[in-house]
Amino acid sequence: MLDRTHLAIIAAVERQGTLTAAASELCLTQSALSHSMRKLEEQLGTDVWLREGRSLRLTPAGQYLLSVANRVLPQFSLAEERMRQFARGERGTLRIGMECHPCNQWLMKIASAYLANWPDVDLDVRQKFQFGGIGALFGHDIDMLVTPDPLYKTGLRFVPVFDYEQVLVVGLRHPLRKASFVMPEQLADETLITYPVEVERLDIFAQFLLPAGITPKRHKLIETTEIMLQMVASGRGVAALPRWLVEENESRFDVAPIRLGKQGVAKQICLGIRESDADIDYVRAFVDLALAHSNAKAGVR
Repeated sequence: MLDRTHLAIIAAVERQGTLTAAASELCLTQSALSHSMRKLEEQLGTDVWLREGRSLRLTPAGQYLLSVANRVLPQFSLAEERMRQFARGERGTLRIGMECHPCNQWLMKIASAYLANWPDVDLDVRQKFQFGGIGALFGHDIDMLVTPDPLYKTGLRFVPVFDYEQVLVVGLRHPLRKASFVMPEQLADETLITYPVEVERLDIFAQFLLPAGITPKRHKLIETTEIMLQMVASGRGVAALPRWLVEENESRFDVAPIRLGKQGVAKQICLGIRESDADIDYVRAFVDLALAHSNAKAGVR
């Protein structure tokens, strides 16, 4: 009754907006597409779409099928790609999702050694997900999630691979430059520069400013670490980054790290995988390599 073609049609119409465009995407005629969906609706005994002029609106049943399509179709695509890789004699592709902007620099250090050790495995790094990192992992859009904020759920496994401290970053001429630590109220008149991430997921807000009832005078969003550090160095604001990243770049950009509060803000980079993939050799090898790198760099933050 219900098969992959039906799900693909529903997802394509949702993306394209019309039956004509969806049929073109799927290399079908519009009449064939319409006939397939009419037959499905007859078999299901319910409508999938309601027609409103030339446009289509999903019914509740159609919305449910769209959610199924968004979960299932990526798994079909992954299975087909894995079969093609087996046919070509390849091991596979490790698709890594990133929920941590500064983790890119950390990842590059692991990736270089991993690619040398696993020449038959490709790496694919993704930073934007339709349903968030956890959803992408559950939905098989990615095979591994790099995140500082693990969400422990049945079916997923998170392995801490790197400890670090989140710090304030200031320019060398900033009045706070000589401070051993800063308190939240000292940032009330500052321009705070962060990555374009929801405020509740930014540690400097969630773990430092908001619990004290403090917000910065201005909040500026910048996508790139290098530009962020250049802005800080030129006195355009302050930022919050991992200490190890600041120390690697402080001489290059004339910036310095300062502890957030007397106790500091401790964080971990975690690798999340599906429990069902835990014994795949090239997945396990990446986790082991990340742990080995962390042990080798112990004490460096």
